[in-house]
Amino acid sequence: MSEAPGMHNPNVLPAGIPAPQDDGGARHLKGMRLPDLALAATDGARVNLSKLKGRTVLYIYPRTGRPGVDLPAGWDAIPGARGCTPQSCSFRDHATDLTRLGVAHLYGLSTQDTAYQQEAATRLHLPFALLSDEHLQLTTALKLPTFVTSGMTLLKRMAMVIDDGVITYVFYPVFPPDKSAEEVVQWLKETGTRA
Repeated sequence: MSEAPGMHNPNVLPAGIPAPQDDGGARHLKGMRLPDLALAATDGARVNLSKLKGRTVLYIYPRTGRPGVDLPAGWDAIPGARGCTPQSCSFRDHATDLTRLGVAHLYGLSTQDTAYQQEAATRLHLPFALLSDEHLQLTTALKLPTFVTSGMTLLKRMAMVIDDGVITYVFYPVFPPDKSAEEVVQWLKETGTRA
C-alpha cells in the first residue's frame, strides 16, 4: 500500500485503503443556510456560496497531492484521506451530467491555499473552480468535520447539494472517493430537479 519515496502518483487509488465510518460529523448540516462569506477561487473570483442562485454541488476533500511529492506520514492509514485527485477527476468527468440535471454551480473545497489548489486545477483540467477555506472560516461556521495530521487541519471528505444557499443534502462519508460524483448524479436522477 505504500509508495517508494518520491514516487507518489495522486491519480492512483490503492487497494486496501481504510473506509471512513459515519461518525455523525455531518448530521447537523442538512437544512443549514451557508454563512455570508466569500472564499478565494482558483479562477480568480471570490465565491459566496450563500448568495448563489439555483442548485450548487460542493464536494469537499482533505488535500490533493502532487506527482512525485511524498504524502504526509501515515496518510494511507487515515480512513477517508486518500483519493482527493480521483474524487476531483470524478466531478470533472461528470460535470456535464450534473449540468444536465440542473446543477448551476459546481465547486471543490479544501483548506489548501489557492496557489496550491491552482496547480491541481490546471493539471487535472478541471472545468470548475476550487475554493480555499485556508483560514477555516466556512469550516468553523458550519462546524464541518475535520482531522489533523502533520500539523494540518483538513476537512473530511463529503459532498453537498445546496439550493439557493441552503444545504439540501449531504453525502457523508464518501467512499470510494472516485465514485463521489456518480453518487451525486444518481441522487439527482432519483430525486428529480427541484421545483
